[in-house]
Amino acid sequence: MARRRLRSSTVVLGGMGVLAMAITSCGSEPDKRCADPSDLTSLPSYECDDSSGTGSYYYGGRVNGATVEGGSFDKSAVDRGGFGCSGSGGG
Repeated sequence: MARRRLRSSTVVLGGMGVLAMAITSCGSEPDKRCADPSDLTSLPSYECDDSSGTGSYYYGGRVNGATVEGGSFDKSAVDRGGFGCSGSGGG
């Protein structure tokens, strides 16, 4: 049976993809969006950036219509520990 040889560029590109995934997934910040803590309404980002704003950052999750869901106002509750990470979140 004849063995097929992989081209070196294919092997290198595959290895670079794995390396890129490991670097970007470990220690990256979770998605954040501004939301009203009382009713989970999605708000413009200036409502969280301004000290007089009514919003707080909501980490992870997604926007469903006009509200956020599936995440948390506690960043450490949704800290992503990707491929090769120990899972102990940083901040």
